[in-house]
Amino acid sequence: MQRSRLFSALKLLVISLSLIGVSSAGTGYQVIYSFTGGADGGNAATALARDAAGNLYGTTVVGGADNCGTVFKLANLGGGRWQESVLHSFNCFDEGKNPYGGVTMDGDGNLYGTTVAGGQGTCAGDGCGVVYKLSQSGGNWTETVLYPFQDSPDGWGPGGAVIFDRAGNLYGTTPDGGSNGEGTVYQLSQTNGQWTERLIHNFTGGDDGGVGSLGPLLLDSFGNIYGVTEIGGANGAGTAYKLTPLAGGDWRFTVLYPFRGQPDAGFPYSGLIADARGILYGTTYFGGADGVGAVFALGPGPTIAGWRDSVLYSFQGGSDGSGPLGNLLFDSAGNLLGTASTGGDPCGCGVVFKLTPNGSGWTQTVLHTFGAPPDAASPSYGLTADGAGNYFGATPIGGSANMGAVFEVTP
Repeated sequence: MQRSRLFSALKLLVISLSLIGVSSAGTGYQVIYSFTGGADGGNAATALARDAAGNLYGTTVVGGADNCGTVFKLANLGGGRWQESVLHSFNCFDEGKNPYGGVTMDGDGNLYGTTVAGGQGTCAGDGCGVVYKLSQSGGNWTETVLYPFQDSPDGWGPGGAVIFDRAGNLYGTTPDGGSNGEGTVYQLSQTNGQWTERLIHNFTGGDDGGVGSLGPLLLDSFGNIYGVTEIGGANGAGTAYKLTPLAGGDWRFTVLYPFRGQPDAGFPYSGLIADARGILYGTTYFGGADGVGAVFALGPGPTIAGWRDSVLYSFQGGSDGSGPLGNLLFDSAGNLLGTASTGGDPCGCGVVFKLTPNGSGWTQTVLHTFGAPPDAASPSYGLTADGAGNYFGATPIGGSANMGAVFEVTP
């Protein structure tokens, strides 16, 4: 058994980029924390959540008390000073093992996330993964496992953030398992304090796609869910899909677009975002004119027959970057910001980029080119904004110990 192709891509990045010894730096940029790989955690393949006080939260794949990963907090002390603390160290077994993708915060400050291993079952030999909750009382954080995955016909290996609907249900994807072994979309619902899982779609690997992406799902105001698959679809290059809630608790699955691959976008690993018109935006790891990744927009066509895809930018693999893995976000001016995990001169350690609409298309600007340690390197889960024009992200390698870092960039 193997886990998602994205995990394989991240492992290759760690192996290849850790050998590079070139560094670069840019203006308006700083590494605000470097992980050591010890008790504080290591391999920060995570999106970052931010609370109202400006503190940041995320996960590390390894490190902690048992070297099976952590949930961490970076407290904003002001004046550019940050203090890291570990909120929870996973025990490798019933509590879960190797969290990817970060955490989601509810209105009470509780944190929710997933681990790709640990829990129950023998998936890949080290458990099938869990969905967990961290709650705080008296300054201490306590983990509760909401659901341990159990392989087929259940999903397994979840490695992305979860989302909430208005009723408090949780939704996420698994890259593996399900009745067809191609991953799932799942729902967790709470009744009298007990959480129950329900699979709302089992991917077949055929026209509907396969391998639930590790980017978060997108929920609209009508309760519809949007997501992407890494592979499958009519052209074998992944799909964008919609899940519509129906009466009685059922869901209707619709393929919005089957990616075609080069020169079209292809093989999306991140999630989707939407603008005020309902146009969807995302990145693909491959595809584009040069086959090394693309940024795309997706919207309804002139008929009900399907949606249309537009490649906004094709990465070239040079100084502009390549292999985008993370979600995009909009700034206040309507520009798109994101990260590419590789590319960028001279070491291929990735970039932070901005896409600006120019009337006839989009213009790319590189905001920062990552270098070798002590710089961060190989960003894999996009950016988080603070509302004041600053953006934060994390990397699985780089930093002073080459065990990952958290960075801040101000365009």
